[in-house]
Amino acid sequence: MADMTVTTFAESEEGDTLLLWILAWSELVAFGILIGAFLIASVIDPLAFSTAQAHLRPGLAAINTLVLLTSGWQAALAARPGASLAETRRGLLLAALFGLVFLAVKLFEYSGEIGVAGDESFGAFFELYFLVTGFHLLHVVFGSAVLALVAWRPTRSNVALITTLWHVIDLVWIVLFPLFYLV
Repeated sequence: MADMTVTTFAESEEGDTLLLWILAWSELVAFGILIGAFLIASVIDPLAFSTAQAHLRPGLAAINTLVLLTSGWQAALAARPGASLAETRRGLLLAALFGLVFLAVKLFEYSGEIGVAGDESFGAFFELYFLVTGFHLLHVVFGSAVLALVAWRPTRSNVALITTLWHVIDLVWIVLFPLFYLV
């Protein structure tokens, strides 16, 4: 007779936690490589990068920073151990909604920047800017969809997974904001 192994709930959560940290660290590594490329290019061509940076809208980026941090706060409220089902759902849905607000503000910001992006005197700035911020924006859109999906049928492990990844997305933006707009 074959040996039947039963996976306990605790073992399942350990696997979920491992997956969570693999995802979180892989995201940080991917963004780290992109940020490294941007920093190297900015050292190679500092004049083009500082000239191009003058065409960005730091006020809109600051608004988006507040929007994303508010979203992360709502996600944290949803993930509290003592949160009721209604509080968890509300927090996840508000986090997703603020993610969509971030999307709208970013697309508005892009609409003003796309017109100058083709200027060759800016070097690789706008290519890297749109690559890195666009990659981040895709994470925001996908994360917002997953937040809403998890709000529909929340489980403790799914809430922990998406809210942790949502905080990783926040962390990346907290690095991108000063790098692109303030330095």
